[in-house]
Amino acid sequence: MIQHSNRLETYHRLVTKKYNVYNALFLSLPFQKVARTGMLLPLLNESCVNGLKQGKEPEAIIQTFFETNTDISDAQDRLDFLFRVIQYVERQIVLFDAIEDTAFLPVMQKGQNQSIREMIKSIEDVDERQKFFEKLEEFSVRLVFTAHPTQFYPEEVLGIIERLHINIDQNDIDAIDATLRQLGLTSFIRKEKPTPYQEALNIIYYLRHVYYNAIGDFFNDLQTDLEGIHSLENTKLIQIGFWPGGDRDGNPFVSTEITHKVADTLRINLMKCYYQEIKQLQKKLTFRGVKELIQTFRNKLYPTLFDPNSTFHHDEMLNILGEACELLVSKYSSLYLHELNAFINKIRIFKSHFATIDIRQDHRIHTSVMNAVIKKYAITDKAFDELTVHDLAELIQSVDLKINFQDFDDKLVRDTIENISRLKEIQEKNGENGCNRYIISNSEDAFSVLNVLALFKWCGWDISSISFDIIPLFETMKGMHAAVHVMQELFNLPLYRNHVAYRGNRQTVMLGFSDGTKDGGYMQANWMIYKTKEALSEICRQYGISTIFFDGRGGPPARGGGKTHRFYASLGQQIANNEIQLTIQGQTITSTYGTRDQFLFNCEQMLTAGLINDLPSHHDSIISDDARACMDELSDLSLQYYKELKSHPLFIPYLEELSTLRYYGQTKIGSRPGKRGRTEKLTLEDLRAISFVGAWSQLKQNVPGYYGLGYAINEFKKAGRLEEIRDLFKSTPFFKAIILNSMMSMYKSNFGLTSYMQHHKKFGRFWEMIKQEYDRTRSLVLE
Repeated sequence: MIQHSNRLETYHRLVTKKYNVYNALFLSLPFQKVARTGMLLPLLNESCVNGLKQGKEPEAIIQTFFETNTDISDAQDRLDFLFRVIQYVERQIVLFDAIEDTAFLPVMQKGQNQSIREMIKSIEDVDERQKFFEKLEEFSVRLVFTAHPTQFYPEEVLGIIERLHINIDQNDIDAIDATLRQLGLTSFIRKEKPTPYQEALNIIYYLRHVYYNAIGDFFNDLQTDLEGIHSLENTKLIQIGFWPGGDRDGNPFVSTEITHKVADTLRINLMKCYYQEIKQLQKKLTFRGVKELIQTFRNKLYPTLFDPNSTFHHDEMLNILGEACELLVSKYSSLYLHELNAFINKIRIFKSHFATIDIRQDHRIHTSVMNAVIKKYAITDKAFDELTVHDLAELIQSVDLKINFQDFDDKLVRDTIENISRLKEIQEKNGENGCNRYIISNSEDAFSVLNVLALFKWCGWDISSISFDIIPLFETMKGMHAAVHVMQELFNLPLYRNHVAYRGNRQTVMLGFSDGTKDGGYMQANWMIYKTKEALSEICRQYGISTIFFDGRGGPPARGGGKTHRFYASLGQQIANNEIQLTIQGQTITSTYGTRDQFLFNCEQMLTAGLINDLPSHHDSIISDDARACMDELSDLSLQYYKELKSHPLFIPYLEELSTLRYYGQTKIGSRPGKRGRTEKLTLEDLRAISFVGAWSQLKQNVPGYYGLGYAINEFKKAGRLEEIRDLFKSTPFFKAIILNSMMSMYKSNFGLTSYMQHHKKFGRFWEMIKQEYDRTRSLVLE
């Protein structure tokens, strides 16, 4: 408690007080309308607070504010004022976030967070320490950055934010004032929807300006710290994945050309990072023999900065720099060897690709493509939907076919075939790591994987040496229930088993937290994902295959976010622990991974969470049989209650009419449509998880983060079994992680903001039903 108090004091001193000082600068901005907005904002806030307490509707609250505090009577002028309020607050948020970001490390150092170095010091047993180092050499965290419509800052605003961080860190009032003026004049609004390529550029900004040095320096510093006790060689400790430009799932704007353009841009930006470093090193490495090698390196690198067809592969880079290292050691007393090795480590980390582009497409699209291929080339007498899994495996093995995308009229069919046919080109330019993962969303059967395997073969790939991991994504309850059977069926096919053997006997499986929660509710989804991981780990062990789990997570707890490191540290011994892989989506990129300090802190927390799971002394994460039975019962009860909500006739209309849901598709902050499918009527299946969870979040009701949990706990309480859940919370870290994340969802809820909805003729009782479950869950969780 003392530690928590110190942390709050540090936060108040470094964030709250600074914000109050710098925020005053807004009032001095040379824009009359903005200044007036700033002065009226406290009055508007007071009117809203008082109006909500009195049970007034939003329109009445705003009406009272204008009549009481302003002389603005024209309807358009009032709208303009409210729009300026949003503009003003947006910029206040940027300022607050920047101040909070610069205070991140001092505040977090007051917490109970463990670094890799501290972990090593705490391991006293010699054998356990040796096992830890063995794990350190094979373990990794892969952060896969995705473009979702919650990251809305244009690139020019990102640049202002970066400078604001520096100015605040230096406490330079004049520079902060000038930067805030620029922020006030710079638009946050896009005139047009961003293209997938523009979304890629936004994330590449972070790769180049934050992650390149952060990851490289983290590895080099850790390697230096461990000198004398362990020789660290694992340059895959932190890996970066990339979805913009490769993720086709429901995004018709991602094309083969976009994918290749993004791959080229990633490589070119990496080469620019390398070029800046080699220029600085060249000033130090002035010795005969060495300087010629460095100049050769620079000459070969220079054309790759501009020409997308010019390449300089990392293997050749390492050969040249390796010669330079040998000369430094043999002739020049190893002067500047440490700096050169640090650069070499960055090349070993990022190679020629910077980040791995993942390809993702929906299983249903592949089914359409296979139907089209079979009809076009008449490779079997059966219709595609008449084929068994063994029929399709036999077709893949026996039919030699070269399909051409130009033979088809359908745009999706053409792009799917052209994309797979040309993926080799990316690997030739960026190396295999540049693009070697193909993800199939909505996987529910073995056909989902075999379809992709067939398309790779018929698009010209050698079936015995396909340099791609084929990754099924199980995201619905049906998909997760079927996952073990699907993978067992695939492993029993020599065709697929040979492919997995070629890929190093490693099988990556993706599980979707967001769609899982949307489909099964919070408690059921989290527990189902845990059990699915256990079962898949066991089936893979039986076949001698290492399982890699890739988690499709979003920012909020309802989408798998929250205290992510707590979740991974709570996984039991039965779940494969070879890597941590997860998606980092939308605003989470800036809020959690946007600065060097935040990025490294969160990466290291996940590394330690994964590393600790394999230590023999870490046994508290094992879930007992009694605890499992309790979790099963809770999740079944929760699912039952969530299904009643989901099937309520007002469920979708409530979101469409009273939330921001319908506006997601109209915004210009993301390239992807707001829903899957082309039907007029919205269904839950077509609704994207980001829109679904986002709409509940904007309502400040956060239903997907707790609904059904209170009902389930209450059923235990009515049966006199509440003590069982208390014991479960104390004894089972995974259940504790679920509860604490749910508490985070509820803490961010505010039903007072929508209390006027209880009087709505159509939706009043529906609102009350949700509010009652919120109140019950909150009360019982605290109890």
